[in-house]
Amino acid sequence: MFARGVVVALYQPQWGQVRNMATLKDITRRLKSIKNIQKITKSMKMVSAAKYARAERELKPARVYGTGALALYEKAEIKAPEDKKKHLLIGVSSDRGLCGAIHTSIAKTLKNEITNLSNAGKEVMVVGVGDKIRGLLQRTHGNYLLLTFKEVGRRPPSFGDASVIASELLNSGYEFDEGSVIYNRFRSVISYKTDEKPIFSLETVAGSESLSIYDDIDADVLRNYQEFTLANILYYSLKESTTSEQSARMTAMDNASKNASEMIDKLTLTFNRTRQAVITKELIEIISGAAAL
Repeated sequence: MFARGVVVALYQPQWGQVRNMATLKDITRRLKSIKNIQKITKSMKMVSAAKYARAERELKPARVYGTGALALYEKAEIKAPEDKKKHLLIGVSSDRGLCGAIHTSIAKTLKNEITNLSNAGKEVMVVGVGDKIRGLLQRTHGNYLLLTFKEVGRRPPSFGDASVIASELLNSGYEFDEGSVIYNRFRSVISYKTDEKPIFSLETVAGSESLSIYDDIDADVLRNYQEFTLANILYYSLKESTTSEQSARMTAMDNASKNASEMIDKLTLTFNRTRQAVITKELIEIISGAAAL
């Protein structure tokens, strides 16, 4: 009876030691995983910082395209008649994520506009620039999607990209009366605002009463100007969205790196405490065994 009791007394701490050692292995594994993730987030922050610097540098001259394109709309006071029902929404986003609420803010604004315009009795169609917009709208508002464009955001946008989008839209066969380009307007490194710019069809512009202040505008000139204006607004929106996206990704990766540092500190403290507890327990077992002998 005494021999069996001794075996049991020496056997139980061994199970506790194995359990504690497994805990230390788990903590070590988690520490290694988080450190690897932190390396990735720091690298992505550096890459985003370089892309942001370039995007911000190219944004200032691109803003001239946006303000100049809307000059005719503002001076001629072009507005769609109330009886016009077809409305087009263009959401400007990209294909890449890990940049905070950049894409969800565009999708939320599009959903609200679709609801408000539909309740007003207007026919609404959506053009998604970027695969993220398609993914966010496909399940709930997929029947409103007219066109979607991919491969956006991998390289800095150019005027040629905006021209391709404008050409595909004009050749799609959908004759809209007015519309809006919804994008993220860059404000600072840590701030952006979801904004929109108006667009109008050729018939709406030609039918404006205030257009008579301009002389010698025939149909061909007006058509060319309308196509050029649409491409300009899209180019401006792409530049603004790209700069906002890169700044948001840089901020998100910086926050992720800081959160990883906090987790590493907490896990290191837990690892040290657990290891100290294991060593203390082993010493107690050795001393207790020596005292029993």
